[in-house]
Amino acid sequence: MPTAYFTPATFRFLRALERNNSREWFHEHKHDYEQHVREPFLALIGDLQAPLAKISPHYRADPRKTGGSLFRIHRDTRFSHNKQPYKSWQGARFFHERRHEIAAPSFYVQIQPGECFAGGGMWHPEPDDLKRIRAFIADNPAAWKKAVQSKAFRERFTFWGESLTRPPRGYDPAHELIDDLKRKDFAVGEHFDEAMACSPRLLPTLVETYRRVAPLVDYLCAAQELEF
Repeated sequence: MPTAYFTPATFRFLRALERNNSREWFHEHKHDYEQHVREPFLALIGDLQAPLAKISPHYRADPRKTGGSLFRIHRDTRFSHNKQPYKSWQGARFFHERRHEIAAPSFYVQIQPGECFAGGGMWHPEPDDLKRIRAFIADNPAAWKKAVQSKAFRERFTFWGESLTRPPRGYDPAHELIDDLKRKDFAVGEHFDEAMACSPRLLPTLVETYRRVAPLVDYLCAAQELEF
């Protein structure tokens, strides 16, 4: 039977955390976090293992409590002006088996009040990886257009992130894919509402999202010389 993972209590906790973002409050309500956010998310990740492997045998949905797909809810405040200790959302990424060797695209899902979304790609790639992606697009334009200009792709996804205001050095401003070559991020996704997040339809919806975003992830893997 289809499973519902999250409930309205999930979003009540995250909203309360946003209003009371302190270590003291979090420790007092840690049981609520475990019950309504972390444990349901780990169950979702575990149930995504098999369908994700059908999309790509090289990608992993890892339900371990630490070191797996689930991001820590603790914020890294060392280099941020925002010193709040916790995120007011919970996210997970499903990563390539060789991610420790080579920068790789990933699939992603985030649960956040008013801002749930899922998608995939590469967010803020390092300069060398960005140059590699641009060169690959310039050398393989037909495959790029097939990956991201199909009706199935365009009707569901929009590209997120930043772009250069001028063409990158070495690229013709009249290039047919100049808008893509100017991108600094190669990530796409779609939003869904809290009702969907709390619905048994969440798992099959995520699987369909990742299936549709797979051509982009596949292309980015090829640019990084990774198997898909």
